[in-house]
Amino acid sequence: MSDISVAIRAVERSFGNGDSLLRVLRGVDLEVQAGELVALFGPSGSGKTTLLNLIGALDRPNAGTIHVNGQDILNMSDRRREKYRRRQIGFIFQNATLLPTYTAAENIDLALRLPGLGYFERRRRTRAALEAVGLSAWSGHVPDELSGGQRQRVAIARALALRPGIILADEPTNGLDTRTARRTMALFRGIAEHQGTTFLIVSHDPMVVEYVNHAYDLADGQLTRRGGTTEVVAEPEKEFSGD
Repeated sequence: MSDISVAIRAVERSFGNGDSLLRVLRGVDLEVQAGELVALFGPSGSGKTTLLNLIGALDRPNAGTIHVNGQDILNMSDRRREKYRRRQIGFIFQNATLLPTYTAAENIDLALRLPGLGYFERRRRTRAALEAVGLSAWSGHVPDELSGGQRQRVAIARALALRPGIILADEPTNGLDTRTARRTMALFRGIAEHQGTTFLIVSHDPMVVEYVNHAYDLADGQLTRRGGTTEVVAEPEKEFSGD
């Protein structure tokens, strides 16, 4: 992997001012190659989600630079940042954030409308994504008819269906049983290897380390890299494809 997907230099993010100033990120540096899986660990409130929001152009740092696929996202206009989020970034939020009156398939289809995909392509990708997370039989169910783990899998399918270059996943295994969590991480690994998708994963789940290329701990506003590259422990059962 020679292409740099994400390059962060000296990023700082603070909230508040004066005596109430909270410095969350203190000169963070991070470089991620295309097709890598990177895990971010740390206690609640350490800034892991803040860092994802900066990379996803949902927030801006107080200082530093962020380049994604060679683009300086901090110097983009608001319109370009919105386009960047819709077409290049897949979000898996800590809470599933599904529309309550839409079915699983409709929640995915709605996300695919934003980048302007046609009906048949949306339907093809929706079916493939739901199959990849094992929810084909639940495509017509609304969120209230799904368990917490199933709702999380719909959120994962929604991000996968976009087929973005980068997926930002905030606690993607939250609410999943151990077997499903491992299958999900193996699926991420397979997508990264076959499609070159980059994954940045915030997690408290130690199992995640077994599937990623690199893991970092975020504490006191600084990233510390854990020891060497890890090896995947299980192969994905099926490669996801929207084709």
